[in-house]
This record gives sequence, structure tokens and C-alpha cells, in this order.
Amino acid sequence: MMRGTPLLSLYRAGTRLGAPLIARHLRKRAARGKEDAGRLAERFGRGAMPEDARRTVWIHAASVGEALSALPLIGAVRKAYPDTRMLMTTGTVTSAKLIAERAPDVVHRFAPVDTPHAVAGFLDQWRPDIALWMESELWPNMLQETAAREIPITLINARMSKTSARNWGFARGSAAALLNAFDLRLAQTEEIQQRLLALGADDVVVTGDLKAARGFDPVDDKALAGMRDVIGARPLWLAASTHPGDELAVLQAHEALALDAPDLLTIIAPRHPERGAEIEAMAAERTLGVTRRAVGGQPTGMIYVADTLGELPLWYSLAPIALIGGGWDKVGGHNPLEAAQRGVAVLSGDDVPAFVDTYARLTDAGAAKMLEKRGDLAPALRNLTEAGHPNIGARAMGLAGEKSGAPDPEPLDKTLAALSPLLARALA
Repeated sequence: MMRGTPLLSLYRAGTRLGAPLIARHLRKRAARGKEDAGRLAERFGRGAMPEDARRTVWIHAASVGEALSALPLIGAVRKAYPDTRMLMTTGTVTSAKLIAERAPDVVHRFAPVDTPHAVAGFLDQWRPDIALWMESELWPNMLQETAAREIPITLINARMSKTSARNWGFARGSAAALLNAFDLRLAQTEEIQQRLLALGADDVVVTGDLKAARGFDPVDDKALAGMRDVIGARPLWLAASTHPGDELAVLQAHEALALDAPDLLTIIAPRHPERGAEIEAMAAERTLGVTRRAVGGQPTGMIYVADTLGELPLWYSLAPIALIGGGWDKVGGHNPLEAAQRGVAVLSGDDVPAFVDTYARLTDAGAAKMLEKRGDLAPALRNLTEAGHPNIGARAMGLAGEKSGAPDPEPLDKTLAALSPLLARALA
């Protein structure tokens, strides 16, 4: 049973009273395409019922990166327990689409919002036998409701930035209560282990990053050859995993660089592909020639909107320089290692608490540059070009590890070894 604190009790009461406001907010998001309107009931703990009473392993992943990192673990658990249902919850439309494509045998549901009623509805409906969390946020109601049902919970692939650890330090008692609601805590690195222990976690095991267990997705060689034929010798760069606000800076940077390189191609791969039409309109408004991949366009204009899922390996294989989006406005940034592994010189905003350690290693090696504000983007791109980005990309590749991007079995093996006793008790 999870230990309560006054702060957690206040949170629980506040989310119960605020449930109507949360519901209204979600309906507004659905109207803007940021929620799946046809599946909005799932966010309130309702929706389609399970088809049978099989044992259920619930994997909760925050978004795209965590969901993909969970796939090798799901495969291993399914191999050991073939009759078990694998249920995954995520919070974004993009991750839902990706799981439907990559793991159609996994049941996907949108995560319930963290109100007592929604979480209870979800748990009453699915009755999971064990919960595996790959999530950097600690959701109090979800943890409390799950623990109250005596469902074993494991924190998998845990990460916590210095900023988050410092913020939780002001509520250490509540942090300790939440962390110790997990039966097992598995961290990516020793630094994260120490942060969790400092917040009051009873014990934390270091297992490595499960993203390495998946390896990097292969490049579609036919698509790559086709793109190279169309692009030819044009100079190009990539803005990957962009968020609102990033694209305007990217378009402005393109305009500045195109003064010296009028044949420059800028590829924009938004984090959420459904924003493709919005980005196309932004470029057209600035009278920049723009085409979109999702509607069959080729990179023949100034701006190419790569609004498809699962093709980042293709764009990283084409571009010598990439901005990794999400580094401003408290988005948290995105993992730069796949870009670095492919020899891409990396740029990012400096607000990346979720990946601060990774970026620190890259910047210390001269393989990445952090930008304080979006207005720094054009000068940074110009400097990279003048400094010789191939050398920077080579340092990035060397630091990221194996050039092949082959899976590293060690994180998965360590995770399974730590999980096995809990899985055996829950699924026997």
C-alpha cells in the first residue's frame, strides 16, 4: 500500500474536483486533432472492454520513444508467457499510430488522465496482473490506485533529469512515497540511480537504456536511393522532431542561409506528423516553395515537410546537420543518439532536462551544440558549415557507439533478470 502525504492528498482532492475542467481541456485538444476524438472515452477510463480474461501485462509508456524502447521487452515477455495479453498505454496520437504499425498484436489504449475516477475505471476494466512503467513522470493517482489493488509495479528504464530531481527535492516525502510505490526500480544510469536514491527510493538497480536493446531502425535503401536521385548535389539540412515554435525558426534560418545558398533544401520532420498541413501553410505564407511527403510530394522545392511516421533513419542518412527539436519552451527535448550514431552534426535548444546527460557528453566531445534561443539557429548552422560538419559528425558517431546501430542485448538481459521473479509471481 502506498504511503500518503498531505501534498499527495491535496493533489488527489484537486484532481477529483478539477475533473470537469480536465475533460473540457481534452475535448478542446480533440477538436484541434491533438487527441483521437473517436477514442476520447479511453482517456476517462472507459472504452472497449477486453475480449477475454487472460493474464494481462500492462506497459505504460509516455510517448513515442518510450513505446518503441518497450518493444524488445514486450517481445521477451511474450516469448516467456505466450498466452499473456500485452496491453500498452501511451498519451499521444502519434505513439498510438506507431504501435498499431509496429506491434499490431499489442493491445493499445490511451492512458487515462490522472484523476481518481478515470484511473479507477481503467483498472477496473482491464485488471492488469502486473504494471511495467516506462515514464519519467510520477502520476500520483495512477500509482496510488494501482498499488491499492496490490498490482505489482515496476519502474523500467527510469530517467530523471537534474532539474526534475531538484524540483522533487522540495517535496521529498511525496517523492519517496511515489517512488516506493514501485516494487522494483530500474534506472538507465548510475547518475539517475543516485538521484532516485537521494529522493528516498529504497533501492534502485541500474540496467542500462532499453533503447539500445532495440537498436536503430534500418534505412529503406530504395527510398534513400530515390531521395538522392531527386535531391542531387543540393545542400540540405534537417529539422527533426520539431514542435510548435520550432518550425518558424527553421523557416527563418532557411531564409537567412538561402541568401548565400539559393538551392538549399530544408527538410522538416515534425514530431507529430498530423501537423504537416499546418507547417506547409506556414512555409507557403512566407512564399517558400514547399512540398509534403504525406501527400506524395518530392523534395523539389525549398522546404520538404516529411510528415510520415518511422522515417527518421532516412532523413538522418541524408542530412549532414540536424536540429533536434523540442529544446525550447519546456518540451524537454529528444534523444540525439540516433542522429549522432549516423554521423550527423547535432544542434538543439538548451532546455533538454530529459536528456541533459546525453547532450552533455556530446557537447563535451564537440559533437553537438546547444542553443540558448531559436534565433541562434541560423548563425549556428552557418558556423557548422564553415567549421566542417563532417568532422563534427564523425565525433558524434564515435561517441554514440557502434556504427552499425546493432542492438545491444545487455540492457534487455539485465532488465529481464531483475523482472523475472516479479513476472513469475504475477503471471504464474
